[in-house]
Amino acid sequence: MHTLKAQRILVVDDEPDVTELLKYKFEQEGYRCQVLNDPLLFASVARDFEPEIMIFDIMMPELSGLQLCRMARADPLLKHVPIIFLTARGEAEDRIQGLEIGADDYLPKPFNMKELSIRVGKLLARSATVSETTKSTRIEISGVVIDAELHQLSIDGVEVILTATEFRLLQLLMERKGRVQSREHLLVAVWNYDTDIETRTVDTHVRRVREKLGPYAHLIETVRGVGYRAVDI
Repeated sequence: MHTLKAQRILVVDDEPDVTELLKYKFEQEGYRCQVLNDPLLFASVARDFEPEIMIFDIMMPELSGLQLCRMARADPLLKHVPIIFLTARGEAEDRIQGLEIGADDYLPKPFNMKELSIRVGKLLARSATVSETTKSTRIEISGVVIDAELHQLSIDGVEVILTATEFRLLQLLMERKGRVQSREHLLVAVWNYDTDIETRTVDTHVRRVREKLGPYAHLIETVRGVGYRAVDI
């Protein structure tokens, strides 16, 4: 059983059997779970429900999970909410595409409910940890400023939107400026997972963060064969 109760999970999947199962299991564990079989209802329901984590199927009629993810990341109220893709598309390329769009995790169907529950719990715990341990923390390297209390990144005074995972990754690297962080360590520190997740996941997120850093992309330096570190530029 999770220690964090009554946290809100939103599931969007066009298969009623899947959503009924997830709603039943999550509510058994003490979560509040809202399910949708029609992705067109996502925007209005998500704003009212204010989920703390969202689970999307990718292959759906009308709107795909990838489109929902893009919508969420563009919405000020949802942009930092962790997203898990739950889908029958299990190829590496599909996982990478989902992560690049802004998802925080990915679990292929058929899925193991216990594994999904663990991943949900870890993402929620990570979000809570970021909120509790980073009060009034403001880190600046050149024109890049990360404010953990506001959960905000600004570059030359302009706010740049990061997903929850991207934010935590950049924050950790900037906090430990000059110190090399191995991919394995980043998986544990940022994702709260052991190394059963591919280290390629780290590389994908680093690439996305670099893209958002724009002219300051070189703030994140690759240490060949080891990992990454933040440096002055």
